[in-house]
Amino acid sequence: MLEKIHVQTAARSQMIDITAKVQNIIREARVADGFVIVYCTHTTAGITINEGADPDVIHDMLLRLDELYPWNHPSYRHIEGNSAAHLKATAVGASQSIPLVNGRMILGAWQAIYFCEFDGPRSRTAVIKVVSS
Repeated sequence: MLEKIHVQTAARSQMIDITAKVQNIIREARVADGFVIVYCTHTTAGITINEGADPDVIHDMLLRLDELYPWNHPSYRHIEGNSAAHLKATAVGASQSIPLVNGRMILGAWQAIYFCEFDGPRSRTAVIKVVSS
């Protein structure tokens, strides 16, 4: 089963929890055991898994990514002016694979799946592939 999730971002850099949307797709697929792939089709956005309980973690992650990849570095050559977003997306990665057991994702107690926007605000898409074992 292949589905798409629409994500409307509201800021240049943002991490949006899509865990519940992914779980709903798994429920609709009626797959008990297997895995789910969450994939970002954009070059200036990504997918990651991290803490979902404390919003300060997201704040700290975005802050550090901005420090590592500043928007106005004098050596950037990309004509669109969003080299920082491309670098952040590469650092975070485009996808995550999560095992499924009894129709539920095997995530840690505090883990959530995030769509990571680095060049927003934009209308984005994440692709969800549920695979039965």
